[in-house]
Amino acid sequence: MNKTMVAETLSQWQQKEALAESMIPMIGHLYRNNDVITSIFGRQIINQSTVGLLKSHRFVKQIEGHELSVTDTHAVLKTLQTLNLGAGHIDIGKLALKYRAQPVGTVLEHYLRDELADLVDGYDINRPYERSPQDVVLYGFGRIGRLLARILIEKSSGSGLRLRAIVVRPGKAKNDLVKRASLLRRDSVHGSFEGTIQVDEANQAIIANGTSIQVIYAASPSDIDYTAYGIENALIVDNTGIWRDEKGLSQHLEAKGAGKVLLTAPGKGELKNIVYGVNQMELTDEDRIVSAASCTTNAITPVLKVLNDQFGIESGHVETVHSYTNDQNLIDNYHAGERRGRSAALNMVITETGAAKAVAKALPELAGKLTGNAIRVPTPNVSMAILNLNLGAETDVDALNDFLREQSLYSSLAKQIDFTNSPEAVSSDFVGNRKTAIVDSGATIVQGKRAILYLWYDNEAGYSAQVVRLIHQMAGVSYTVYPR
Repeated sequence: MNKTMVAETLSQWQQKEALAESMIPMIGHLYRNNDVITSIFGRQIINQSTVGLLKSHRFVKQIEGHELSVTDTHAVLKTLQTLNLGAGHIDIGKLALKYRAQPVGTVLEHYLRDELADLVDGYDINRPYERSPQDVVLYGFGRIGRLLARILIEKSSGSGLRLRAIVVRPGKAKNDLVKRASLLRRDSVHGSFEGTIQVDEANQAIIANGTSIQVIYAASPSDIDYTAYGIENALIVDNTGIWRDEKGLSQHLEAKGAGKVLLTAPGKGELKNIVYGVNQMELTDEDRIVSAASCTTNAITPVLKVLNDQFGIESGHVETVHSYTNDQNLIDNYHAGERRGRSAALNMVITETGAAKAVAKALPELAGKLTGNAIRVPTPNVSMAILNLNLGAETDVDALNDFLREQSLYSSLAKQIDFTNSPEAVSSDFVGNRKTAIVDSGATIVQGKRAILYLWYDNEAGYSAQVVRLIHQMAGVSYTVYPR
């Protein structure tokens, strides 16, 4: 490559960089002032860096075969600023590509007014600040609790939710509050918290990006009076897993100021297990205690649903290759569960999983059709589910992958299903991915009616994103996604 070509390549990058930089304040303005969440092919771009925005544009090449033009998305954003939009979720990448397919001479503003007709000039009649945010309390502050806190803080400017408190057991250390804040600030897997964190010792609170989070010390749920902290009708998210049935979780509702309870683990008994995107429509206003099922159930159910709808599933087996968790021992020691007492950092450990059976709670049509098992492996995060399925109709690798690619982009489950065709992808590449499952298309095997699919999933971040979606649903906060 000669000097002229090198200079041209750098100049093109700098032009893209300049456009991306100018997009950042427009994205923030729409979010904070209009309650408009923007994304590019399902990937939210709020609070993205310049390079992060350019990577989101580049990602589209994996899906559409060509990189998304920053010039096109910039023009869409600039026009959106003028439309006095009401609250909604707008995919500017899909809008930009759809506009490119319009007849020559189509005016961008006219096109966007048609596509976003429900939102245009809707700001004055749908002002987000006229709706009181839903108070949310995290009961437990472990791996999932802290990731939920990060997402809720990130969304605090315009999501209709407000993280008001975390509840933990009374600490033994004098600097317990500082330690809690430090765990939120630094994470060995997910990296540093994006923003600033302060400890307010006087008010026993942590202030993260301007959100004041009360830290409440309590031995049991019924000991707490949330109203004493100005918290009313709160949605309590139980991350402890100590209670998993209605009787145990009902203790939360005995606390003053508590309104509803969401369990971040598989529920037992008659509790509704909700996989957002699949069966959230089963929720009613009368449901006061709900389960968000497990991370694995959330990973496999959306993919199983679209496959069953398209091809039918006669039977199958789900093998989960799961990162180790805090439930296991670092070194060999006593454990009530079989094999789980052996060192998690040194062994692959065969263990049971109820995820395959739990699918039937969200998809009753698959009841009795799936078996499952799990292997815990020495990695701290990102797992894999291997679906070995007998379909009701024959297909081939290309057709099956093309179908799943389309589902990841344009279906009602686009927030849940992701897709990769990279021949070099490994587990660490998916740390922080907020989709529930990523189809590894290069590993797909098909023989007639038999299909084997490999699904990556961040068992922490992907699951936490699903929990937040369910929190929105329970709080009655919903966004229509555009383009439809």
